[in-house]
Amino acid sequence: MATITRLLRVQTSCVRLFHTTSVVQARAAVAMSRYEPDQKIKYAKLEENISIVKNRLQRPLTLSEKIVYGHLDDPHNQDIVRGESYLRLRPDRVAMQDATAQMAMLQFISSGLPKVAVPSTIHCDHLIQAQVGGEADLARAKDINSEVYNFLQTAGAKYGVGFWKPGSGIIHQIILENYAFPGVLLIGTDSHTPNGGGLGGICVGVGGADAVDVMADIPWELKCPKVIGVKLTGKLSGWTSPKDVILKVADILTVKGGTGAIIEYHGPGVDSISCTGMGTICNMGAEIGATTSVFPYNSRMKDYLIATSRQDIADAASDMQQHLVPDEGAEYDELITIDLDQLKPALNGPFTPDLYNPCSEIKANAEKNGWPLEVKVGLIGSCTNSSYEDMGRAAHICQQAKDKGLKAKSAFTITPGSEQVRATIERDGYAQTFRDVGGMVLANACGPCIGQWDRKDVAMGEKNTIVTSYNRNFTGRNDANPATHAFVTSPDVVTAMVFAGQLGFNPEVDYLEAADGSKFKFEAPTGDELPAKGFDPGEDTYQHPPQEGSNVSVDVDPKSQRLQLLEPFDTWHGKDLEDMAVLIKVKGKCTTDHISMAGPWLKYRGHLDNISNNMLIGAINIENEQANKIKNRLTNDYGAVPDVARNYKANSLNWVVVGDENYGEGSSREHAALEPRHLGGRAIIVKSFARIHETNLKKQGLLPLTFNDPSDYDKIQPDDKISITGLKDFTPGKPLACVIKHSNGSSESIQLNHTFNQGQIEWFQAGSALNRMKKLQ
Repeated sequence: MATITRLLRVQTSCVRLFHTTSVVQARAAVAMSRYEPDQKIKYAKLEENISIVKNRLQRPLTLSEKIVYGHLDDPHNQDIVRGESYLRLRPDRVAMQDATAQMAMLQFISSGLPKVAVPSTIHCDHLIQAQVGGEADLARAKDINSEVYNFLQTAGAKYGVGFWKPGSGIIHQIILENYAFPGVLLIGTDSHTPNGGGLGGICVGVGGADAVDVMADIPWELKCPKVIGVKLTGKLSGWTSPKDVILKVADILTVKGGTGAIIEYHGPGVDSISCTGMGTICNMGAEIGATTSVFPYNSRMKDYLIATSRQDIADAASDMQQHLVPDEGAEYDELITIDLDQLKPALNGPFTPDLYNPCSEIKANAEKNGWPLEVKVGLIGSCTNSSYEDMGRAAHICQQAKDKGLKAKSAFTITPGSEQVRATIERDGYAQTFRDVGGMVLANACGPCIGQWDRKDVAMGEKNTIVTSYNRNFTGRNDANPATHAFVTSPDVVTAMVFAGQLGFNPEVDYLEAADGSKFKFEAPTGDELPAKGFDPGEDTYQHPPQEGSNVSVDVDPKSQRLQLLEPFDTWHGKDLEDMAVLIKVKGKCTTDHISMAGPWLKYRGHLDNISNNMLIGAINIENEQANKIKNRLTNDYGAVPDVARNYKANSLNWVVVGDENYGEGSSREHAALEPRHLGGRAIIVKSFARIHETNLKKQGLLPLTFNDPSDYDKIQPDDKISITGLKDFTPGKPLACVIKHSNGSSESIQLNHTFNQGQIEWFQAGSALNRMKKLQ
């Protein structure tokens, strides 16, 4: 009887699967985007895979699980354990921004493959420096970056990659407007790729080597994420904005609390948030270490799809809605509840995006901690907060100030997220309102958010405060000045503060003085979620790759200072790594900005040797508590970190880096892994890693290792010699041994853990993932 029951269950499952799939196939002709009419959304495959996995697991699924497991390469046999299994996935598409696309495309060229296997795009947004205003800054960028833009444009044409020209906008806004859709699995070579979760997709930031795998039709590997649920109740109102949701989540989880997990928002409060507002929340989820963040499909997403000329996708997603929301009874590894009725506007910072300060407390906190109260500059926009709705709410505040005869007391910059948003806010008068109160509208690009800011108003080292609607505020992030105190908040709060000129201004309760001497208080900002007249697309800035690109020439000048073809890294010599130097023992926070700074270094992102001159120059050396000053153990002289590393490499001395918690948090830039490998590094030994950086290190043939006992960090001294043993028996789940030889002749052994699976061990043995790929061709 049990056997018959089992057979009946299988039969019923098969009938149901056949029926639902046939319905999906009837609407399977929906294109992924208007730019790729021949590339279809694979909702039928998604539904089929979800059914297979649900029948296997016999439990309700979260939305995150539906989308991730729905893209499994082998849903029948894939081991699925949250936080343990390595999943092999088939993403729908790849997106690359121009700073990371250079190295990604150089690696793809090295692979020897003729064309990308999945829809892929390059977006020119990172190389435009903010100086005097949008038009002039864009023209200057096109001139000084012409070599790089030409390389990316021709490489895209040759290998089948769409190219968004400089001025088109920030990658994540372009994706939201054109490529993201409910249920998509998209990987992007930028840590804020999760922005697409605002449209119900699983969009994950990765390094360029991961992008190369997907473009080469190799299944993408991801450790099965845990799922943290965030239940939203109540609704947003007044001065409280979507940004305040993620500021509070960062306060709760901290910068590493989301590591290895997807943040899944749900609950009745979701419907009070616009689609672009959901994108804001998902975008900044990168700052808590999350793999990505996602919202369930709802009417706000449908409205946005229709407004961006994707009615067909909206209809298909609506038909698929049961698969684009979590199942009833789905369980989360952790559950957070936030009452939006009780949430208040806040600012996070300085120097870290998880230091929470409600507007009602910021003045007292600043006075207690000695943070400068004068706001020197207020900056709104960036990939996090540059939607039409964001611009409209900020313009409403500016109009109120203008009506009272006020101009901004602080410098005030505005960055539209895309050419479409720029053109629309120009047409609808928002841009002029910003200019009328003293604002400067910058180019449609990342600009000051990533350090592309030619700042002149303060001297380097001068203590000052800025407030931004950005997502990240590490030391020196925006202007390379380590004394700049940067606070991240909503565009609403930034805009209000530029008229007060003071960090302690609370727009909910505080008054300003009008030009006539009267007192007034800002009304809570309002703004249309979507433009009543529809979006103005502005200038057409997209270049589609030709049908046949094999004859396109992609040239890299051997004398170029901006671009350099890659040479394969050396393979493992088959022995233990013995008597390695400690290049630097890092004290405290060490983000990818500390390891490989952006700003002026962005111009070398396509030239590995040149950009390696910035390796770890921002990290603090525990030996002297200084940056970029370490002792050369061969000469006993002090020098810059890259210089000492080059000297060790020239003398065949392998080296390691020793670090603290959440090492490598922040950007997805794989240069932070490529540079140590290029300059002779062999292992990075820390208390814990940020997800993307750990993967990037593995991809480049390095050993990312963690102390079995975090207190062992204290045992290693800067002048020690480090040996890593057990590499001949390197296997998944088996720790490696580390022998520490002290300068006094004594030694001690500790245990180092790793998260390598067998395939990743083969990357190490081959010298890199790219070496392994080429070996298998």
